[in-house]
Amino acid sequence: MSVLVAGHAVNDLYQGAVPAVVPFLVAERHYSYVAAAGITVAATLLSSVVQPLFGHLTDRRAMPWLVPVGMAVAGAGIGLSGLSESYLFTWLAIALSGLGVAAYHPEAARLARRVAQDNHVGMSWFSVGGNAGFALGPVLVTPVLAFGGLAWTPLLAVPAVVGGTLTALALRGVHGAAASVADRPGRDDWGQFSRLTVVIVARSMVTFGLGTFLAIWVTHRVGGGPVAGAAALVVLFGAGAASTLLGGVLAGRWGRVRVLQVSYAVAVPAVAGIALVPGPLVYLMVALTAVALYVPFSLHVTLGQDYLPNRVGTASGVTLGLAVSVGGLGSPVVGAIAGKWDLQWGLLSLVVLPVVAWAAARGLRSPRSMRV
Repeated sequence: MSVLVAGHAVNDLYQGAVPAVVPFLVAERHYSYVAAAGITVAATLLSSVVQPLFGHLTDRRAMPWLVPVGMAVAGAGIGLSGLSESYLFTWLAIALSGLGVAAYHPEAARLARRVAQDNHVGMSWFSVGGNAGFALGPVLVTPVLAFGGLAWTPLLAVPAVVGGTLTALALRGVHGAAASVADRPGRDDWGQFSRLTVVIVARSMVTFGLGTFLAIWVTHRVGGGPVAGAAALVVLFGAGAASTLLGGVLAGRWGRVRVLQVSYAVAVPAVAGIALVPGPLVYLMVALTAVALYVPFSLHVTLGQDYLPNRVGTASGVTLGLAVSVGGLGSPVVGAIAGKWDLQWGLLSLVVLPVVAWAAARGLRSPRSMRV
């Protein structure tokens, strides 16, 4: 599990890197709000399409090599993103990174669930790795690009090269044991899985909308330049990573579905607060939003796997991939609203999404038990 947690952190670092790169693209290349949102779409569009495909393939045949290779490709895309003034080249480089992320998740989630078995907290640790990577993205990107500009993006690929190599070596010793465990039979519940997918998509739209525009908004709100904006992203993703582990603990006591319902109810006023509260208080609302949005994160994955017990890879591809990545497609809408009125109204438009997630979660039923 430690190998998978660390690898997940490295892989998802490159998802967290995208919103941190966006302010530098806006500053150096004078991108509009819509163009900036298009970069987020690049990170999610290809990933959203192919991630369930990778999940389907891993349901049919184990592909452990996808874990280190996906990680390496994710880093290569970010490394290339600053090397050309061409918007198309930058867009394609970010899309390549998204493809690497897509290749990584289904097989890694399958292995993690087998290791965690019937333990909510075990899968929470795997998810913590990914969310910690999100948090580390701005921490890595901001000082490198603040010092060297976009020309220094190749340095951002170094963690992927190191992490991919170490993961490939480690998985040679652990994959055989993990893959030898047979799937347990069960009935796939596509109705409940579809409802869960609505929850995840709505939650993802909020997360990507904030990831794309939060740094810009906080910079305008409190001043302090890119560092103030990057600090807001660190709060969002850092508090989110810690809250992911809390989700496993709470689910063990009150159940996954109930935790989802309460979390999304709290998210409604928290997201509104980001757009409305004055000055540095925005950081407090960012932290509260992070707790509300990330407590359910690992629970989405295990619920999806339990609703589709015969298609664990497919479920992982959707809950960690398609449903999450599709959320990035909402960012241009927020950008369009911000362009027509202002960014505050763009952020306020996000409030409707946790309402949708809460309403959909109210119809979820708990599976009988956790399964491998």
